[in-house]
Amino acid sequence: MKNVSDFFGCNVFDDRVMKANLSAKVYQSLRKTIDEGAKLDIGVANAVAAAMKDWAVEHGATHYTHWFQPLTGVTAEKHDSFISPSPDGGVIMEFSGKELIKGEPDASSFPSGGLRATFEARGYTAWDPTSYAFIKGNTLCIPTAFCSYGGEALDKKTPLLRSMEALNKQAIRILHLFGNDDVKCVRTSVGPEQEYFLITKEMYEQRRDLQFTGRTLFGARPPKGQEMDDHYFGVIKPRVAAYMEELNEELWKLGILAKTEHNEVAPAQHELAPIYTTTNIATDHNQLTMEMMQKVAAKHGLVCLLHEKPFAGVNGSGKHNNWSLTTDGGVNLLSPGETPYENAQFLLFLCAVIKAVDDYQDLLRLSVATAGNDHRLGANEAPPAVISIFLGEELHAVLEAIETGTPYAGTEKTQMKLGVDVLPKFNRDTTDRNRTSPFAFTGNKFEFRMLGSSNSIACANIMLNSAVAESLKIYADRLEKAENFEDVLHEMIRKTIKDHKHVIFNGNGYDDTWIKEAVEERGLLNYRTTPDCMPHLLDEKNVRMLTSHKVFSEAELKSRCEIMLENYCKAVLIEANTMIDMAKTEIVPAVSAYVLELANTAAAKKAVDDSISCGYETKLVRNLAKLEEQIAIKTDELEEAVMKLQDAEDVEAEAYRIRDAVLGKMGELRAACDEAEAMTAKKYWPFPTYGDLLFGVK
Repeated sequence: MKNVSDFFGCNVFDDRVMKANLSAKVYQSLRKTIDEGAKLDIGVANAVAAAMKDWAVEHGATHYTHWFQPLTGVTAEKHDSFISPSPDGGVIMEFSGKELIKGEPDASSFPSGGLRATFEARGYTAWDPTSYAFIKGNTLCIPTAFCSYGGEALDKKTPLLRSMEALNKQAIRILHLFGNDDVKCVRTSVGPEQEYFLITKEMYEQRRDLQFTGRTLFGARPPKGQEMDDHYFGVIKPRVAAYMEELNEELWKLGILAKTEHNEVAPAQHELAPIYTTTNIATDHNQLTMEMMQKVAAKHGLVCLLHEKPFAGVNGSGKHNNWSLTTDGGVNLLSPGETPYENAQFLLFLCAVIKAVDDYQDLLRLSVATAGNDHRLGANEAPPAVISIFLGEELHAVLEAIETGTPYAGTEKTQMKLGVDVLPKFNRDTTDRNRTSPFAFTGNKFEFRMLGSSNSIACANIMLNSAVAESLKIYADRLEKAENFEDVLHEMIRKTIKDHKHVIFNGNGYDDTWIKEAVEERGLLNYRTTPDCMPHLLDEKNVRMLTSHKVFSEAELKSRCEIMLENYCKAVLIEANTMIDMAKTEIVPAVSAYVLELANTAAAKKAVDDSISCGYETKLVRNLAKLEEQIAIKTDELEEAVMKLQDAEDVEAEAYRIRDAVLGKMGELRAACDEAEAMTAKKYWPFPTYGDLLFGVK
């Protein structure tokens, strides 16, 4: 049995390795860059590059790559070997500070939303020293930012780092006003819980919808789904346990703090959760986690599905973004302490989050918007598309007392009584958990539950960081000018509660009456689809806020709006064309063949005995023949709807047409095909059913 502490982080050029391989002067200079943002000296970069190369070569690396996160939703890498020719005809292994700091990948082939033309190919990758380099296979991977020749961000890391800096700047202003002058830095930390499905590779390869789109476009409900709730936290099957064991080992080697694993609600669904770490590093780690999930699955004859809704009728997969604020001294700014009513600093940061979520509901919603996540949000398994905040009984009572100016009685600790003397006694938490809330306070952090399982967590955290930075800036501007700090502080907290309490909801987010109340009575936004919300990225208030904190330029925002709408259109069109192809070449022929067998069976029975009614075969032939005709008609209608998209004047108009016309036709075609599946003999159905897929891993 391996001791995890012996190999944890063995493939990472982390602080332990840097201390051991760099001179004290170089190490201290690099730490100053990492911790305080000091300028990186080229001499230091050369020393780090040499040590990094020697360490990587010792660990079997032959190549290096600038590992970055373009706007494709996945990571990118271009490998270069360490070799350089030597005068004697051999090679030497070299790696300079210049190569460490800067790379030049082709920028024209990545999504740019009009920031770059095809002929404008030059782009740059820039080393991010705040995220450790690591070895993957035989390649040293160097986390980097990615920008165009003109300096525009073409990735997700650059705006994330900008948003972290914006929040840091404003949070320090607030803390210094409270007398915390020793605080040098405030970091956001994230722990993203990752849900996923596992199916057998053999079945995956028989389904073109899974191969092309990541989800099943057809599939009748099996006799059993998740009705019994017996899969949730159930005994992990040996094959899955072996997969999880190897996955953990690979993640631990990469310094990823994989902590919790269990079966999720739906059959074949599972979850992995890490320990919290700095948001930038957590984002890198989550991208690596998704990659390793799929690589390790292949070794076990499995396929890991990360689509938000791979199966209809059972829960989809999300990614819960647990977000908090911590000082460089380790103080969690969202920790209420024993007496939250008396903790003014905590209450101000809490109010900043409440104000941010209310003021920028649209940005938070669009930060998780994808074609896949549109199927999941509001489907009685995930938070609704309406943004609200869960605070729990104690904090809600605290805020109510502040708003009304009435004394706060406090919440008495209740000891749990389980009725068995041998069981330990413990105090009940002062608030329950609300798993239906999109944005829930869970003790000393907020859990943003709307992210889809395949999403990069960068997008949501960029918007969250920026919105909270804006709230803190407004507060700091007022408090720095205040003649009476205490009075202005109290009034600001009270006014925030009064103005934004409509976004606080502690009830059942799955209840239809809540959606009606949220929209009609509270005036909250309900953007159900990506085309509904994405254009609001360019609303004046959002552009003003994001550009004022230098998180995005206006050009970068316009490009991202276009890219996200393009991705939405492309994803749905791939699905629609896959449905057309499968219906024509697999489903209709299968139904037709079964109809022919039924007809031949009936004819054979009649030939033996003319008095036999053949009612079963006749009825089934009639029903399937009607469905076959219906499938053909619905396929033609879907094909026609797809063809009409060519007339759309721009990507926004195309997205609206997809929402209003194509998705409905896809649903109608699926309904007819799923009905036919339920009537067709299993030996004729051309691909594995839901029952096969969901219960196929033994």
